[in-house]
Amino acid sequence: MIDLVVVGGGPVGLVAAVHARLAGLEVVVVEAHPQRRDKACGEGLMPAALRHLQRLGIDPPGAEIRGIRYVDGRHDATAAFDHGPGRGVRRTALSDALEARAGALGVQRIQALVDDLQVDSRRVVVAGIAARYLIAADGLHSPIRTRVGLDAPRRGPRRYGVRQHLGVAPWSDLVEVHWTPSTELYVTPVGPDQVGVAALGARPLDLRRAVAGAPVLAERLEGAPVVSGLLGAGPFLQPTRGRVAGRVLLVGDAAGYIDALTGEGLRLGFEGARAAVHAVRSDDPARYEREWSSMTRSSRWLTRGLLSAASSPRLRAQIVARAERHPGVFARAVQVLGG
Repeated sequence: MIDLVVVGGGPVGLVAAVHARLAGLEVVVVEAHPQRRDKACGEGLMPAALRHLQRLGIDPPGAEIRGIRYVDGRHDATAAFDHGPGRGVRRTALSDALEARAGALGVQRIQALVDDLQVDSRRVVVAGIAARYLIAADGLHSPIRTRVGLDAPRRGPRRYGVRQHLGVAPWSDLVEVHWTPSTELYVTPVGPDQVGVAALGARPLDLRRAVAGAPVLAERLEGAPVVSGLLGAGPFLQPTRGRVAGRVLLVGDAAGYIDALTGEGLRLGFEGARAAVHAVRSDDPARYEREWSSMTRSSRWLTRGLLSAASSPRLRAQIVARAERHPGVFARAVQVLGG
């Protein structure tokens, strides 16, 4: 019987596996898909997320991100990160860097569908592997979360996201968020000649139409070649009853999700992966539940508040104006996001 099986070979699952190996644990990653997959996400590593990876010996290529800018056509608010830059990184490049580090540490990865989960007081068995604990990093619509009864009723707006890359040189070293009456558009530099453009909002969600609704951005992107396929994700809101069920611990999006509008999913996922591995190593899964609640409290408060404002037409129209009018408040919020 090994120490740990990680279900899900995305960034958070691989970070959990790397932490486990560095802690001296025997770990196997189970992933259903044979090859790494791209994902509809903003691709901005906040400064704390980048530092986390670098401490693990992982330094993916990308474009420096100095801060965040909110724009709505009439108002403009910018705040720089206080503790060093973040980085815009293509999801595929991030996966390559993580897989290389995990492989160098001896992490075994197998391809298998998880359809035979067994959990008792001493162990878990999944895909024929017996382990003391299981960390589920199997995404927003986590099958493991459903299997162990940690799903909670969903009450709130159903929001989705789409993302595509355009071949244009970044005009800024900021993540730009263009607010329109119905959609937020995120522009993230990911290389010297490429930006990722993501749109968040309710269905129907059309990226071209959303960009056309932000004239300043539409002018910037006019004529730029499309260099990746269009990907989508959602609905974002995924409440949970908890993060721990016996010897099963949920991390990343599987641990519960509110919305993508703050762009800090990977930062929280990496921190959660580290905390989950520490709990496994100390044989105290309840410790992870406590630490998760503490480490995500500020983020959950900020995300819910911003989502509430974004869901109200009257308040939504004031978000960027208020950020411009109160730069200190906006800067403090950006520091929470950046870690």
